Amino acid sequence: MTKTILRIDCSPKASAAHSSRFADELTNKLWMERPDMPVVHRVLAEHPPALVDSGFALAMMTHQSAESAAEHEALQTSEVLIRELENAAVLVLSTPMHNFTVPAVLKAWIDQIVRFGRTFQSTPKGKIGLLADRPTYIVIASGSYFAGKRARQPDHLTPYLRDILATIGITELHFILLEGLALGDLAVEEAQRLALDQIRAKPARHQ
Repeated sequence: MTKTILRIDCSPKASAAHSSRFADELTNKLWMERPDMPVVHRVLAEHPPALVDSGFALAMMTHQSAESAAEHEALQTSEVLIRELENAAVLVLSTPMHNFTVPAVLKAWIDQIVRFGRTFQSTPKGKIGLLADRPTYIVIASGSYFAGKRARQPDHLTPYLRDILATIGITELHFILLEGLALGDLAVEEAQRLALDQIRAKPARHQ
């Protein structure tokens, strides 16, 4: 099966979002390095994943293989999203910071792909990821500053993504930050310049 570049956009502004526009730059760079890889693009604001419910929770404990889960209605969305991720050589996430953390649609996507017995296993020593690692680029847009000396607000987004993606086996994360977007034109220009510099500096490590 042909490996892909999987892109997940999380902003309610869709293609008009700063995070989405810079994900365009990044995705184009990645695709030009490997034009044999098709881009699979999912815009979560247009098709939000279902929230986990009791049916999902019950089915997860008894249908842990892909084959078994595919036949259970409560897990079909989860299987589609997990298989997209499994088939991706590279993952690109574009997201705003909402209330210091991830937006609701991204949390819903995470809850569908972080599944006991399928993408992680619990052991006496803790959770072990069952997916292969892959380069993961995360473009984050924020109205204020949350990193470095200029930070004005808490950051519960990047630590959470590090921890939850590591739970399923993905640890090679590269963050591209667009900060200060609500602080005037000069701040926006600086954020865009710094983000472009980060994108251009990213090495081609995907296979």
